[in-house]
Amino acid sequence: MLLPTSLVASSSSHFARQQSPHAWPLARLHHATLLALAALSAAAQAQTVTAAAAPNQAGTAAAGAPAQVVITGNPLGGDPAQAASVLTGDKLTLRLAPTLGETLDGLPGVSSSWYGPNSNRPTIRGLDGDRVRLLDNAGASVDASNLSFDHAVALDPLVVERVEVLRGPASLLYGGNATGGVVNTIDNRIPTTALDGLGGRVELRAGGAASEKSASGLLEGGQGGFNWHLDGFKRKTEDLRVPRFTPVEDGEAGEPSTRVRNSAAETEGGAIGASYADAAGYLGASLDTYRNVYGVTVEPDVTIHMKRDRFSLAGAHELDALGFEQLSFRYGHTDYRHQEVEGTGEVGTTFDSSGNDLRLEARHRGLFGNGAQGVIGLQAETLDFSALGEEAFVPNTRSRNAALFALEEVNAVGGKLSLGLRAERAAVHSEGDQPDAEGQLGKRFGAATNRDFTPLSASVSGTWPLASQWSVSASFGSTQRAPAYYELFANGLHVATASYERGNADLGLERSTHADLGLNWAQGADSASLQLFGMRFANFISLEASGRQVDEAGEPGGDSPEYVFRGVRAQLWGLELEGHTRFARLGGWQLDLSSGLDMTRGENRDTGEALPRIAPLRVTLGLDASQGNWQLGAQVRHAVEQNRVPASDVRTPGYTLLSLSASYKQAWGANTDALWFLKLDNLGNTLAYSASSIQTMRELAPLPGRSASAGVRLRF
Repeated sequence: MLLPTSLVASSSSHFARQQSPHAWPLARLHHATLLALAALSAAAQAQTVTAAAAPNQAGTAAAGAPAQVVITGNPLGGDPAQAASVLTGDKLTLRLAPTLGETLDGLPGVSSSWYGPNSNRPTIRGLDGDRVRLLDNAGASVDASNLSFDHAVALDPLVVERVEVLRGPASLLYGGNATGGVVNTIDNRIPTTALDGLGGRVELRAGGAASEKSASGLLEGGQGGFNWHLDGFKRKTEDLRVPRFTPVEDGEAGEPSTRVRNSAAETEGGAIGASYADAAGYLGASLDTYRNVYGVTVEPDVTIHMKRDRFSLAGAHELDALGFEQLSFRYGHTDYRHQEVEGTGEVGTTFDSSGNDLRLEARHRGLFGNGAQGVIGLQAETLDFSALGEEAFVPNTRSRNAALFALEEVNAVGGKLSLGLRAERAAVHSEGDQPDAEGQLGKRFGAATNRDFTPLSASVSGTWPLASQWSVSASFGSTQRAPAYYELFANGLHVATASYERGNADLGLERSTHADLGLNWAQGADSASLQLFGMRFANFISLEASGRQVDEAGEPGGDSPEYVFRGVRAQLWGLELEGHTRFARLGGWQLDLSSGLDMTRGENRDTGEALPRIAPLRVTLGLDASQGNWQLGAQVRHAVEQNRVPASDVRTPGYTLLSLSASYKQAWGANTDALWFLKLDNLGNTLAYSASSIQTMRELAPLPGRSASAGVRLRF
C-alpha cells in the first residue's frame, strides 16, 4: 500500500485550512478517511502471495510470520479488538534505543515526550503522563517519570524480550491511568514455562548520535521443572550530537552548537529470578535493580542519580472447578529514589517512592452459555511518595487504589463480542506542610488533606470476519480517571518546565467516552489496516497558563509563568493506517514494501485551541530486501509542520528523515546464531524538532543528527 508523501502532506494541509475547528471529530475525518479507504482498496487489489501476516500488529517478527497473541490486550487469547503493536525478536533488536520512548517512537499512533536523549516516555494518540500506563510484565512500573518530563523511565530496553503497545483506552483491565493506552514490557525474569538445559544471549552495541557503548547478557536454564534466570546490562552515552542549531533559553538565543548540553548518561542493572513450572502452571520470584546517572539539559550543572529496586512474585495454575480454568497472580514491591545533584555535589532535591501492586485474575469458560469465556480480577496498588529539597513542588503523599473488573466474551453474529466493567476506589492523602517547615516557601502546601474517588469504566467491543480476507473491529466505552497526586496538590516552581505549577485539590474525576473502528485486510503476505478513533472528555485535567507571572513563592510579580491544573472539555480524534506489500523476487532478493500514516487532532473545547504536544501528521515508507541470511532496509519518515498549537506554544517545522540498515544472521550450530547489524540514521543530517516535547526543552534538544551504529547479538 503506497502513500506518496507529497500527496498526503498537501491534502492534509488543505484539509486543515478548510475545516472549522469546532466541527464534530468524525466529520473532520472525511477527507483523511477517503484517502485511507482508497489506499486500503489499492492494497486489496495488490498481488496475491503466500505466508500469513497479522494486519493489526505492526512490528511482528517478519512478513509471513504467524499471528501473535497480544497478551496485554486480551487475557483470553486471540487478537484484541483494540489496535495493538508488538515488537519482539530481530525487529525489537534493530529498533532498540537508550529509552523506551525513543524505541517505540514511529509506531502507529506512538510518539515520544522527547526531553532530550535520556527522559522519554511513550505518547499514544496525543496523550502522555498519567494517561499512558507503563507496565512491567503486566505489573505496575513505579518511578517518577509521570511527575516530570525530566524524570526518566526506570527501565532499559536492553533487557526487554517483547513489547506490547495498546493504542486507545485500556482502563477496563489496567485502570484510569490507561486512558490513552498501555505499554507492557515483557522479560523472562520469572520463567513461566519449564526450561530444559542452558541458554541465553549476549549483545554488544556501539555508535549512534550519543556515541553509545553498551553490553547486555542473559543466562537461564532449568531441569526437572526448576528454572533460573540471570541478566545484566551496562550502557554509557555522551552528549547527543545534532545538526548545527541555535539553542533558545528563556527567550534568548545562545551560541550555535552541534551538541545537546548535559545529555550524557550511565546506566546499569540486572536481575536474578527462579521458578518452578510444569504443565499445570508456574510459581516464581525475581529481584532486579536499575541505576541511572544522567544530565538534565535545562539545568547544565545538574545530574540525576536514580535507582530502582524491585521484588516480584508471580504464578498461575490451571484447574477445572466451578467453571474456572486458570488462576493467576502477580505481586511487586518497588523502592525508587532519585536525587538531583548540583554541580557542587550538593543534593538539591530527593524524590522517594515506595510502591506495592497486586493483581489477581480468574479465567472461566462456559458460565454464561456455550462458547462464552471471561476473566474476573482484583487489582490493588499503593504508592508512598516524598520530595525533599529546594525544588520539591509536591508535598509528601500516599495514594491507595483498589479495583474489581470483569471481561466477558461471547460468540455473536459470526464474531466475538466482549463486554467489560471496572469499579475502582482511589484515595489520595497529602501530608501538607512538614512540621519543621519555615517561611513562605516551606509552608505553601497547607494542612493535611484527603481526597477519595470512585472511578467506573465500561466497554463493549467486538471483532467480526468479513468476506474476501477482510475483518472489522469496533469498541465503545466510558472511562473515568482519578486525579494524580501532583494534579491535586502541586504548588511550587517546577524547574524542568520553567513554570510555577499549582494543583487543584477540588478536581473531580476525569471523564471520557471513546469509539474506535478498525478495518483489516490480509491476503498472503499482503496486508492493510485502518483505525479510526475519537475521544470526548467531559472533564479533561489540563495544565494551563493562568496568564500571571509569579515568584518562587507563588506571589505575583515574579519571572515565572503560572500554570494551573483545571478541568476542561476536550476531544481527540484521528486515524492510523498501515500497509504491507510483497513483490516478486528481483535478482534473488525478496522485496517487501511497508507504509504507514497516522494523524491525531486534539482540541480544548472550552477555548477552541489545540491541545499541547500533539504529534503532527506523519507518513512512513519502508523497503526491506532479504536474501538468505541477509536483510537490508531503508525507511523514510516525514512529519508535516505542526501549526495546530495553543497560544502558549509555537509551531514546530516539518522534517524528513532517511535511515538505512543491514543485518546478517550467522548460524553457529543447531541452537546458536549471531545477528550482526549496522544502522545509519538521519543520513541527511536534517535539523528536526519534536512537536511532542514541551517548548522549553524543544528549543534546547533537537532530534539526533546523522549517525552510524553497529552491534552483534549472540543467541545460544
